[in-house]
Amino acid sequence: MRSTKAPVGVGLVGSGFISTIHAEALSRCSQANLVAVASPTLRHAEVLARKYGISSVFADYRRLLERSDIQMIVVGVPNDLHCQVVIDSAAAGKHVVVEKPLCLSLQEADRMIAACDNAGVKLMYAEELCFAPKYVRLKQLLDSGALGRPTLIKQSEKHDGPHAEHFWDVERSGGGVTMDMGCHAIEFFRWMLGRPAIESVYAQMGTQVHGSKTRGDDNAILILEFSGNVTCIAEESWTKLGGMDDRAEVYGSGGVAYADLLHGNSIETYSQVGYDYAVEKSGSTQGWSFTIYDEAWNYGFHQEFAHFVDCVQNDKQPLVTGRDGRAVLQAIFAAYESARTGSKVRLPFESSAAKPIDLWLAR
Repeated sequence: MRSTKAPVGVGLVGSGFISTIHAEALSRCSQANLVAVASPTLRHAEVLARKYGISSVFADYRRLLERSDIQMIVVGVPNDLHCQVVIDSAAAGKHVVVEKPLCLSLQEADRMIAACDNAGVKLMYAEELCFAPKYVRLKQLLDSGALGRPTLIKQSEKHDGPHAEHFWDVERSGGGVTMDMGCHAIEFFRWMLGRPAIESVYAQMGTQVHGSKTRGDDNAILILEFSGNVTCIAEESWTKLGGMDDRAEVYGSGGVAYADLLHGNSIETYSQVGYDYAVEKSGSTQGWSFTIYDEAWNYGFHQEFAHFVDCVQNDKQPLVTGRDGRAVLQAIFAAYESARTGSKVRLPFESSAAKPIDLWLAR
């Protein structure tokens, strides 16, 4: 049944690659009204506005926050800007969706959570893997008992490197591939298992290919131990050629299930000139490749933003919150500390470091 409530007015902060995905997902949501976009790169914002019929464009996001017809802000800016945009949005009385990772430090995370709590607004954490249809079905199999008691879960995400320059700059990003993509795996594991406590993290990291571009890690393996005697393994890489790879495996006492997020839904393609991915602008598409149709839906972006809009419109508890984002960030800090020391790190792990990569670089 169609809602009789007024659509939720949405403002986008950011006009780059991820904001384009946000705009696409929100444009498919009947209960969302894309009102405005703000970006210091005004030319990009104007292109985005024309494509999705957004009426207002601002160079300064604080102008956007003044709009009374906006109830929800979607933050799609570099990691080092997340904290201030969220705090300002909360002060303006706006609900906030913030892209992963939540922010650079645990202290910033606490400030963001407190600002939203004090303002009585929702802080929602954009982890699309919790909404990807194939992974949702995988969780249903596990929850139903079809696989027995979970013993081991694996998740991997690999491509040949990020699409924007700020990812390579650890001062802005806060870390390498562990910060960029390990955050997906950590929240995926927490969500799959019903968010039990993480007991320990062990990590191995290296800069194997992209040392000329970054001081961050471009390959990482994380081993997380959860309460309930479940081990989870994340494999993350910025060095994998041949396009995007995203898959998960669940092993239980009564079964096993494998989910390949992309290849099972793809079109085998040969192109001499190549083409652009809709979701992940990474990897060459010249020669043979796997073409994904409706990538944003397949990754769960449409379902994710329909859920967040519903939470604002009907005052519901979000599936993924800022507190979940902080728990992920704490595990990322523990992973960089483990990679520095070569030892397993017990959680909870608190750090005053300004960003996770600082722990690893101190080696």
